[in-house]
Amino acid sequence: MSFSYSPKLFFFLLLHLFLASTEPIPSLPNVEKLSFHEGYTQIFGDSNLMLHHEGKKVHISLNERTGSGFRSQESYLYGFFSASIKLPSDYTAGVVVAFYMSNGDVYEKTHDELDFEFLGNVRGRDWRVQTNVYGNGSTSIGREERYGLWFDPTEDFHQYSILWTYDTIIFYVDDIPIREVKRVSSRDVYFPLKPMSLYATIWDGSTWATSGGRYKVNYKYAPFIAEFTDLVLHSCATHHALACASASVLSPEQRLAMESFRRRYMTYGYCYDRIRYAVPLAECNVGPEKELFLMSGESRAYERRHRMKRRPWRGTADPGF
Repeated sequence: MSFSYSPKLFFFLLLHLFLASTEPIPSLPNVEKLSFHEGYTQIFGDSNLMLHHEGKKVHISLNERTGSGFRSQESYLYGFFSASIKLPSDYTAGVVVAFYMSNGDVYEKTHDELDFEFLGNVRGRDWRVQTNVYGNGSTSIGREERYGLWFDPTEDFHQYSILWTYDTIIFYVDDIPIREVKRVSSRDVYFPLKPMSLYATIWDGSTWATSGGRYKVNYKYAPFIAEFTDLVLHSCATHHALACASASVLSPEQRLAMESFRRRYMTYGYCYDRIRYAVPLAECNVGPEKELFLMSGESRAYERRHRMKRRPWRGTADPGF
């Protein structure tokens, strides 16, 4: 009997074993899911924000008139922040759904930010996920990474989480760590160190979100509705600091799952972008794996898969990025 190796099959098997052998990540005490009224407030979009199931589910939508969004009532210095999100389906080019931490309303020129940004696409092409980390107003030094996903985020709810401690940031998708950011040193001014609020928004990113702005939001498909539930705001204040610090240390199984995800699904990494950064930034630990990426930081494997996907199209569907 012959056996052919499939990286995708290997990842699915690894994912199954990982989920079967571990507790939900991170394992923190007293993590509670809040209703909208218990922890959040609307920031824009009036009737484009709708509450369901006694505020335990939130719909935010984008139409020709406006987007919409909400934020936490409090700000937090370190914590675990999570939501289960279902993204809009069909043609979503130019649509951006963001789930992020920020203090830009308080520190206009030196703000910090931790982002999940979900970038819509043309029909027949997948949503892309982008994570960003900005500290002390360092928006001119982008630290973006982009990924594909192993599931369709428009078919069901999936959990997206951020764990932020004094020296570590971890992004999770469905309890799988997908990115780890370590504070380089006590003098690292680019690591977020000021209290931030949690935000969730949907808006028109036509100028950049899909193929660099080539494909815009088409409002004949509106409203675009993003659904949120299982909302978590968990402070890592003094009495929870040790638990959060412990949860931020990845186990060997977690690290293996993260590395496997990144090999298979990371489509762009700023540490490998040699056009933008001739010398990698201080936190980048670049090794031989850089050969897996183009000079632009795009994954070579992603480019190959993308070209293969595009060959069958004969004008029967919209082209995509």
